[in-house]
Amino acid sequence: MNLEEVFERAGPRAFGPNDDMPEEYRKAATRMIQFHANSEIMGAYIERPYIRQSPSLDRKLAVSAQVQDEIGHGQLLYRAAENLGIKTREQMLDELANGEGKFLNCFHYPIDSWYELPMIMFFVDGAAMRRQATLKRTSWEPYAHAIDKICFEEGFHIKHGEDILRELATGTRRDQLELQKAFEKWWPRILQFFGPTNDRSTHGDFGLKTGLKTMGNDELRTAFLNVYLPKAEKYGLEIPDTPTISYNEETDLYEVEEEELDWDEFFQIAKNEYPTGVGQINKRHRTQEAVEWVRDAIEGPAAPTSAAGAD
Repeated sequence: MNLEEVFERAGPRAFGPNDDMPEEYRKAATRMIQFHANSEIMGAYIERPYIRQSPSLDRKLAVSAQVQDEIGHGQLLYRAAENLGIKTREQMLDELANGEGKFLNCFHYPIDSWYELPMIMFFVDGAAMRRQATLKRTSWEPYAHAIDKICFEEGFHIKHGEDILRELATGTRRDQLELQKAFEKWWPRILQFFGPTNDRSTHGDFGLKTGLKTMGNDELRTAFLNVYLPKAEKYGLEIPDTPTISYNEETDLYEVEEEELDWDEFFQIAKNEYPTGVGQINKRHRTQEAVEWVRDAIEGPAAPTSAAGAD
């Protein structure tokens, strides 16, 4: 199959491992799914400290289950990417540990307090759900199958995040003030979650033509904004003045002035050069090295090869 045929046939779950896909498609799909898998792993890393730091046993158990889910999602996605025949799971994990693998902007920042956790578990996971729901119709069938399970579990994560948000929003005055500070800190990052604007996006047009993506970055950001801005206001959060959010009466939609977002910082993050992101990557590298003996024990010694052949 050549690329023109891919453009013509692209549709929901149109292609699978038995199809002879052109290299351009296989590389693009690998890059996209690997990015998603890396993000699931690194998202778990920034949430993991709150297994211990959660304020109650119920919260500890819920955060623990969520972290376990995220690691499982990463493994599912690495397998879906591996089916494209470009990279192995081990190569992709090594790239992540060595700082070569890319992942979502929000996971380059640490979570500094319990008040920031719902910024990830509710708003960022909510943004992820907006994107992932569209990927149920992606053209690479193994990716779509993985997304079915991921979306089911992410729904519970969002509900847990919303429950934490509700608890803090209806708590003491200090809780409410700290929650507002966390929201102001994370709001621009959350709006950048969907990536650069359509005119800045490097791979978006190819993704849409091949059916790997079904919505552009700007459309996804607008869809998220119109669902989650009212939810933020419902919990008493004041929307920061920057970036400017305006209401378009003709379209009945809220819109964000995307040029007011810090795209210079975003692209520094995209290159894995942002200081806190480098720290996250280094932590991942140390962890991978620390458990190398476990993988070696599971895999066992390599089978000896015989130069002479069978007797």
